[in-house]
Amino acid sequence: MRLSERWQALSLPTSNYQPAIAGQLIRMVGLTLEAVGINVKVGDRCLVERHQDDTIEAEVVGFDQQRIFLMPIEQIDGIRPGARVWPLQGSAHVPVGDGLLGRVLDGTGRPLDEKGELRQISDGSLHGRAINPLHRAPIREPLDVGIRAINAMLTVGRGQRIGLFAGSGVGKSVLLGMMTRFTTADVIVVGLIGERGREVKEFIDEILGAEGLQRSVVVASPADDSPLMRLRAAMYCTAVAEFFRDQGRNVLLLMDSLTRYAQAQREIALAVGEPPATKGYPPSVFNKLPKLVERTGNGPQGGGSITAFYTVLSEGDDMQDPIADASRAILDGHIVLSRRLAEEGHYPAIDVEASVSRVMPSIVHGDWLQRAQLVKQLLSHYRQNQDLVNVGAYQPGSDQLLDVAMERMPTIKAMLRQRLDEGSTLQDSEQQLTAVISGG
Repeated sequence: MRLSERWQALSLPTSNYQPAIAGQLIRMVGLTLEAVGINVKVGDRCLVERHQDDTIEAEVVGFDQQRIFLMPIEQIDGIRPGARVWPLQGSAHVPVGDGLLGRVLDGTGRPLDEKGELRQISDGSLHGRAINPLHRAPIREPLDVGIRAINAMLTVGRGQRIGLFAGSGVGKSVLLGMMTRFTTADVIVVGLIGERGREVKEFIDEILGAEGLQRSVVVASPADDSPLMRLRAAMYCTAVAEFFRDQGRNVLLLMDSLTRYAQAQREIALAVGEPPATKGYPPSVFNKLPKLVERTGNGPQGGGSITAFYTVLSEGDDMQDPIADASRAILDGHIVLSRRLAEEGHYPAIDVEASVSRVMPSIVHGDWLQRAQLVKQLLSHYRQNQDLVNVGAYQPGSDQLLDVAMERMPTIKAMLRQRLDEGSTLQDSEQQLTAVISGG
């Protein structure tokens, strides 16, 4: 895009269009560009000259004395030594508003769905604003996500931040799609960060569906995007959720995945020379994670809420991965998807024994909580003695709790299973939990 056209597309004031004031590109190492001759600060945006009067956008990610480190958002082919660099005035603004519902966007807010220009939108801040923790409304109301195993055993509250921990291929994207169709939230914001391009279209067409898309905003940044674009996409979908929360609506934010966000920040940090700390992750990664997560949650008393689900990839099903470990510490609970259950054909493959909702005691009555704890106890006791039962070494009557677990296991497993096209309300989930305990 030509410089004047790019300036106009970014909606920048005409007074800021100063193509004569430019720095110079002196070096490119990997994806990092080094420039001199411009007065900018970290986080500012710049335009970098490319072939045939074309430009690409880049962001300032660091500096070394007079050298400025830039990370491009777009493809860098065609950039040459000595290319001019123009600083852009003002912070990054992104489109937000009701006009985004039913649309699919990239990390900068540009439509990917070829449905025409965005309408009914306004400017929002990419970086959001901090909320005084004392001003946040407490989590006191449950949110119906339409998944029986979660509603009954791991009840989620409005404004809760929860992690969905899973390895590859155990059904996390399908589970997110079910939530978009069956949840009672007013607005759904989906962030597909670092996923394969094929999965983006598959999620929108087959998992989300036309009905789910109508009240959703999808922000997609596939794996072949630059790390800065993937980083921005995660921040952008959070900014969209913040807009709807400020309107007093209850928002369900689904981000797939938080791990890809951390990996994008790792690429940027290592490119500008930050030393690795924990298994190749620089310290800035663990600084960025809570800043992103803390933007969600409840707003002030009487306002809206953002209930956030972040998928966390457990590489090799390792729950002690640095990102998984850091995520558990900053989230309000975690749901673990088990490869063993998936291989048994148990969907959704939620391991309720290894999962916990930290706010569940505050949002359900005591009897409900006791029933859920009893089901967990029965599941755990049965699995501990499953080998004895399978080989016929257990004599009924030797362990009263195990006898009850063996009797109720078929109904427990039936309750925790759910078809892809089946929704389960909070009331139905509680009733089935009661039926399991009472032997119905």
